Amino acid sequence: MNLRAKIYVENQKKTSRAKLDARLAALKEKGMEEAAIKKDATVRRLKAQVRKADLRLASIAAQEKLNQERAQAKIDKLAAEKAAREAPKKEAAGAAPEKKEKKGKKEKPEKPTRPEGKKETPEGKKDRAEGKKEKPEGKKEKQQKKAEKPEDK
Repeated sequence: MNLRAKIYVENQKKTSRAKLDARLAALKEKGMEEAAIKKDATVRRLKAQVRKADLRLASIAAQEKLNQERAQAKIDKLAAEKAAREAPKKEAAGAAPEKKEKKGKKEKPEKPTRPEGKKETPEGKKDRAEGKKEKPEGKKEKQQKKAEKPEDK
């Protein structure tokens, strides 16, 4: 509900309440019974207007309360930030911070050396990085073994 409408809603409630009281008094002067007064269309309409105004005023009051809580929370938050900023300055002025000792460098494990005579290939580097073992035999070594075996033909 619009918070600026509070004044207008209050005025509507006052006028509706005044009209309702006047109508009830007029009906009682005529000598109507309570049951007939409750059924009167004008009375019911005026009571509905009063109920609507009450509902709107309650909505406005809830919104005002929420806005007030938000403003208070904002003030508290700013005060906490200000206190947090000032606290380190006071501590720094009181005592100098101690220097931390630097940690030593970790020793890296030694890399296994390559056997001499073999050239490093990019695939070999990848295989070693992935933890694969080197191939035991190359193409030339297989051909040599075949040549050494006697043929059974």
